Amino acid sequence: MSDKHNLFDPEKISIIDFKMVKGQVDTSEDFDPSKIEGYHLDNGLQFGFSQDEKLVKADFTIEIKTESKGQNHRESSGNFHFVFIYHVENWAELAESNKNNLIKLHPTLSNALSSVTYSTSRGILLTRLQGTALQNFVLPIINPNTLLNNKN
Repeated sequence: MSDKHNLFDPEKISIIDFKMVKGQVDTSEDFDPSKIEGYHLDNGLQFGFSQDEKLVKADFTIEIKTESKGQNHRESSGNFHFVFIYHVENWAELAESNKNNLIKLHPTLSNALSSVTYSTSRGILLTRLQGTALQNFVLPIINPNTLLNNKN
């Protein structure tokens, strides 16, 4: 695998499938959204591969919990699991497997897959959370490399 950046071409990546495996918001009947002071967020991203088909599966999980500092009897929470399937046309130039069958992606490819997965999930969440206690939550902008190194 070469480290040349010109091997990576974003136009050779396509999203061929998407599924929301889980999408759940739990809120008590007496929850008051005006008392939310912040949010706690946990997320994780895992990749799976089908080398022969040049496919990458991105599993992205998100857990959101309100922080009302005791002003609400019970906090509201949201749990989401998104699955994206990407086709990488020039897979052979951007990925290699070692003797343990572990895949090493070109850093630019892993960064792009992380970025697209995260930002697309942000847009989906904006619409899914409307009308819920979490409607003011926006998935923050992050460095996609941070998501790649997240062990959750």
